This record gives sequence, C-alpha cells and structure tokens, in this order.
Amino acid sequence: MAEIIDTADEPERALERALATLHGSDPVALPTETVYGLAADATAPAAITRIYAVKGRPRFNPLICHVSDLAMAEAHAVFDPLSRRLADAFWPGPLTLVLPLAATSTIHDLATAGLDTVGLRMPKGFARTLIRRYGRPLAAPSANTSGAISPTSAAHVAADLGDKLPLILDGGPCPVGLESTIVKVEADGVRLLRPGGLDAAAIEALTGTRLIRPERPGAAIEAPGMLASHYAPAATVRLDATAVRPGEALIRFGGRRIAGEEAATVVLDLSPSGDLAEAAANLFAFMKQADATGATAIAFAPMPPEGLGEAILDRLARAAAPRG
Repeated sequence: MAEIIDTADEPERALERALATLHGSDPVALPTETVYGLAADATAPAAITRIYAVKGRPRFNPLICHVSDLAMAEAHAVFDPLSRRLADAFWPGPLTLVLPLAATSTIHDLATAGLDTVGLRMPKGFARTLIRRYGRPLAAPSANTSGAISPTSAAHVAADLGDKLPLILDGGPCPVGLESTIVKVEADGVRLLRPGGLDAAAIEALTGTRLIRPERPGAAIEAPGMLASHYAPAATVRLDATAVRPGEALIRFGGRRIAGEEAATVVLDLSPSGDLAEAAANLFAFMKQADATGATAIAFAPMPPEGLGEAILDRLARAAAPRG
C-alpha cells in the first residue's frame, strides 16, 4: 500500500520522498487546487508509461503537463500573444493552455499522444513547489482509474489506487474540485476544449470575445477529458431528474426538494445556498458517496448552466454517457 504523507505537517519530508519517487520513474499522487493528480516526469517515457499502466488510461488520450513558472513553460511551448495574456492573468490556477510544442521541448511523445501540441498548466501550492524543485514538467492526469470519478482527497486516491502507488501526498480537500478549464487559441478565436474550474466568463472578459464551444463531446481528442464517457461512477447516472425512482441516490442543488426523495438511498445537496463554486468543490466527493450506497442509479436534479454550472454539466453529461 502507498505511504501517505501530510504536506502541511511534514512539507520537507513530503518533498524529499516525492523527489526520490519521481527520480525512480514512479508516479506520485499529489494535491492540486483542482483535483489530485498522478504525477510523473513528462520527459521520461518509462515514467509516463507507469501513469498509463496505473490508470488503465488509453494512450491516445494526451496528458496535461504541469510547470512551475513561465520560463519552464516557454522552454516547451510556443506562446502567441493572447495565450501569454491568458497565462499572465490566470496562472497559477485552474487553466490549461493547448500550445504548439517548441523545438526545444523534451516532453516525450507519450505525454502528448503524438500530437504537435501540448497542454500546459501552472498549479498552485505544493505541486508547484515540487515541480520547481524537480526542475522538469510533470505529466499529471487525475489520480484515479481511467474514466472513473476524479479524486478530491487523499482518501479517494488511496481507496482507488493505493495498492498501485508508492506515495500519496495528502494536502487536504481540493478547494476547486473540478479539473482545469482547457482552451486553445486559434486563428478564428479561443476554443473551449473542456470547461472546468476557471469560469469561462472570466476568460471571455479578458479576451473580449465569446469562447468557441465544441459541437459535441468526444468529437476529437485534442486534450484530456474529451472522451464522451468519463468521470463515471459504478451506478448509472440520470440527469435533470424531477422525481426519484426506487433504489436511486439523489444529488440535488440549491436546497430544492425533489418528489420521492424520502425513498432515495441518500440525499445530498451540492450547495443548499445555490453557490456554484461550492457545488463544484463537492461534486466528485458526493458522486463517490452516492455510489457507495449501492444505488442502482444516481439521479441529479437540474443544474443552472451559467458560470461553473457549465463545467459541472459537462462532467455530468460524460458521466451519464453510454459506456463502451
């Protein structure tokens, strides 16, 4: 089983153990502001292969590479002026930029799935400190079995992958609770590849134009999180529920009661006050809690589509998609 180290109680020990593990080409589960990541050296094929093996992840699905500063980012990707403005405004934070690979980049093809672009993000907190100390980008998809619910606590990681990892770094609950927003600057505008923990409206306010939305989920795999079926619990997921069916768990929003909820295996409210940031932070943990009841299905009450609701609804649509 994985060793678990609290990054607040033992920061130096956590860093030293993480560095030793990374140098040994093994992945480390680490906290970020979005979700827990499964991090390994983005320049080392053996390390990247271990990520795919631990997650059971399709190798055509690229990995986000995490950097500690703009100098590291610019060594691996070519920034156009607008992408640089986005980085200046929102890094460190829950934004991933898909950029052309630089000729100088040593990020391995296994991390980019052979594409000529790379998704880069600069995380906050302990993860950024670790990358700075390591000196190279870390590929870090969510620390869970591929396609399953993303982890927002060290306990989630331990329950899913604890027997496959040497080290889990415990930084407490993730404050954002959704994966990063992914965008790509193109000739005709900024394309939203995945809504996430950065509200799309904040990006639109900076650029002065509306983001180009994908026509349908999973149409082309240019970035992580674009598979049609993803973020899925064991139970089936039913959206826009106005009544609870026998054997279902209920996840609602805004304190609004749903018909038949007294018969639900559990009733969870993402945010009784209707706060979308609170709902995003609770989403994956509540999905895991509902799934653990043995419910035949998880019924989700309607959610507002604006703000972070766009990202929440994207995750729910993929969780409810047919599974291959």
